[in-house]
Amino acid sequence: MSTSLQGKVALITGAAGGIGSAIARALAQQGVRVIAGYNSSRDKAQALCDELPGDGHIARLAPVLDSAALQDLAKEVAESFGGLDILINNAGMTRVVPHDDLDALDDEVIDQIFATNVRGAFACVRAFRSQLESSEDGLVVNISSIAGTTAVGSNVAYCASKAAVNSMTMSLARALAPAIRVVAVAPGWVDGEYAKRADPAYLQEQKDKTPLKRIAQAEDVANAVIALATTMTFNTGCVFPVDGGRPLT
Repeated sequence: MSTSLQGKVALITGAAGGIGSAIARALAQQGVRVIAGYNSSRDKAQALCDELPGDGHIARLAPVLDSAALQDLAKEVAESFGGLDILINNAGMTRVVPHDDLDALDDEVIDQIFATNVRGAFACVRAFRSQLESSEDGLVVNISSIAGTTAVGSNVAYCASKAAVNSMTMSLARALAPAIRVVAVAPGWVDGEYAKRADPAYLQEQKDKTPLKRIAQAEDVANAVIALATTMTFNTGCVFPVDGGRPLT
């Protein structure tokens, strides 16, 4: 059986990026009204809303580091949409720092990564908890990474932050059940702006080492989100890989 998403309301943080915009398109195609959350990319978020199928889509400031602003956004969503059904915690940040260069990974960078990737996701859940509980199918999807389990990624702190996201997903799933399901989607390399900046030879190596012989498209991540929202509805507290089997090698 499949759960219909027609008429539901979803907030996507970091919606203007490649993964966020792909999730927005996939949800809109299912009849979901999308709130495209942004921090600084207002024009991109608005352009995304303008191109989405259906109507009722809006772009709104959703700074995950500002809990007071998130509470204000929650009030607006309740007044304008009647509540929230789906929260996609997609906003995140990182910086490439070799794992053995401990000095380059300074305190400021570490704090920014954990504040955005972990505290920010938690703050969004906290702000929208009551609305998600009031929904018949409240769902939180945290965008994680295989770096959270492989410890291979852009820097040590990023890997640790995604491990924290995975643990937080399980903790919140236990705490908020049965009213709210909380799941995570963990991609490997995703073909987008970050991948385009990578060394082509290194990226080809990752493709060659992946059993399915390619890296993910943003749409692969979006498809996983749709599956978790529509057909995989007996799942909570799980970390769903979208990595082509890369950890197998």
